[in-house]
Amino acid sequence: MDRVLLKSFSKVNIGLKVFNKRADGYHNIHTIFQEIDFYDNIILKKRNSGCSFTSNVDWLSNNESNLCVKAWQCLVDRFGIAGINIELQKNIPPGSGLGGGSSNAACILKGLIQLYNLNISLNDLLKIGSSIGADVPFFINGGCQIGSGIGDQLVKVDHKIKNTFLLVMPEIHIGTKTTFKNFKKILDYNKEKVNFADFIKKDKFLFKFFENDFETIIVPAYPEIGQIKKKLLNHGAVFSSLSGTGSTVYGVFDDEAKAISAESLFKVDYKTCIAHPVKIV
Repeated sequence: MDRVLLKSFSKVNIGLKVFNKRADGYHNIHTIFQEIDFYDNIILKKRNSGCSFTSNVDWLSNNESNLCVKAWQCLVDRFGIAGINIELQKNIPPGSGLGGGSSNAACILKGLIQLYNLNISLNDLLKIGSSIGADVPFFINGGCQIGSGIGDQLVKVDHKIKNTFLLVMPEIHIGTKTTFKNFKKILDYNKEKVNFADFIKKDKFLFKFFENDFETIIVPAYPEIGQIKKKLLNHGAVFSSLSGTGSTVYGVFDDEAKAISAESLFKVDYKTCIAHPVKIV
């Protein structure tokens, strides 16, 4: 095998609570990650040496500021593997809260393991992923997982979400670092720990109990985001939320036809996508 084609899926956060700042500069969080089938395409091809990176966007460079390149370098340092050609077709917007960069990095790691037939344990792979970015470990296994710590302490959720997601992606780039910095200035940290697992019952998620702490500061700063959320709820969504610290607002629908109908209200003005939970086989 000298070539592999990968789908690099995105995620939404169902609830996001932020706690204390850690000594390493990160914050402890509590969330549920749900992988969804809105994705970037990646083609990996072996080469003798070095990393050649090409993409359909101009804001990604061929250096370690690019998480794809960083993921390759991590395995070079660990296993001494040869080179790689990376072709990335980017669909997931930057700063959208959908985890596109982290997903890309996880895909590169898994693709390189396939191409170079590397022998690595899951625990070691998760550690390498964590060194690249806080959300990378989630994308190594995907599915639905409860995330704690910086998002790297993960517990699989057995419940299968069957709802349809409508993503509405305004052209607003919200940087994670800036958002956490503003959060520190404005809000007191949550003193009471919430366990989102308590809101997952055998046959359904109790969506009404989930909330994203960052909406408290992001919605006042970007009223358009609050307006999108309200419109989703008014047109059939059983739940709507900001995803992560980014600008994407998603609606959860019990009926896909309702999601498609609601999408027609947004797609003239925004990038939109109907998405579904990724099924882990």
